[in-house]
Amino acid sequence: MARRKSYHRSVFINCPIDNEYRPLFRAAVFIVIRCDFFVRCAVEESDSSETRLDKIFRMIKECRYGIHDLSRTQLDRKTHLPRFNMPFELGIFLAAKYFGSGDQDKKNCLIFEKELHSYEKYISDIKGHDIESHQQNPKIMIGKIRDWLVTNSRRHSLPGGTALWKEYQKFGRWLPGKCRANKLKNDELIYNDYAQLVYEWIEASSAG
Repeated sequence: MARRKSYHRSVFINCPIDNEYRPLFRAAVFIVIRCDFFVRCAVEESDSSETRLDKIFRMIKECRYGIHDLSRTQLDRKTHLPRFNMPFELGIFLAAKYFGSGDQDKKNCLIFEKELHSYEKYISDIKGHDIESHQQNPKIMIGKIRDWLVTNSRRHSLPGGTALWKEYQKFGRWLPGKCRANKLKNDELIYNDYAQLVYEWIEASSAG
């Protein structure tokens, strides 16, 4: 499976990065890679010489596709304030499409929320966009990401959502043993370790 970064194969994932969201994030990373696209996300790089915002600008510029999850809008338990990173980065992506030219104005995104129409209570300006609900369910997320990528990339050789969910379950059963063999802990995997293991499983499955 090719791993060369390409604008037309790159998907920017804008979502919470924490333990609570991990099942959804891992499912999203798996299905994007399984569909032969390239995941881009803020945690793929660690460079103190570049500001986080500059990194976000650069990655969004390098991606035709974007997955934006707005489901985490509740107040933080510690600060009692909401997190606005996800709506902010969605705004950057939409502005890049609106004001861009050439490949930039061909951008396409999938916007998730937890429950349909809940976004209207806190970000009504995006009303009119097709917003999808994942209901905090990785199976639903996998199916919706698969259908969105097939529809917009016009690639029709992929299995359906149910078959891909079964593949993800097989990967999930394989992962703990592979982690032990590599002296890694499943719950401590950083993004790059996890993505590498996804690639390894897909390549081994294709070969076998």
